[in-house]
Amino acid sequence: MAKKIEYYGTGRRKTSIAKVRVFPGSGKFEVNGLDVNAYFPMKTLVLDLKQPLDVLGAAEKYDVRADVKGGGYTGQAGAIRLGLARALLEAHEDRATLKANGLLTRNSRSKERKKYGLKKARKASQFSKR
Repeated sequence: MAKKIEYYGTGRRKTSIAKVRVFPGSGKFEVNGLDVNAYFPMKTLVLDLKQPLDVLGAAEKYDVRADVKGGGYTGQAGAIRLGLARALLEAHEDRATLKANGLLTRNSRSKERKKYGLKKARKASQFSKR
């Protein structure tokens, strides 16, 4: 039995964590067992998470399977994008192209924690002089 070739990458964004596996194949893209277009409600998110494949021109070269949990659709799409870029890097794709397009940098922005005495992280109740 021949060994199956598989490349792996982990991506994180906001509170989402994605485990992405890339196989040589025909361009199938699955997220949590569903087709990527069925899982994500907006086409812009699908275009965003497929960006590493499009930049390298490898959309028809690999099959992608992603398991993602936590957060919302935007965070999940960002996590899959980073995980996909890292998996493609492991698959010996061009690092310089991925780096130049900013696909290997983790977007560390997340929601600021709520502080006591305030309504949200920075929003306070209206000041009353009298």
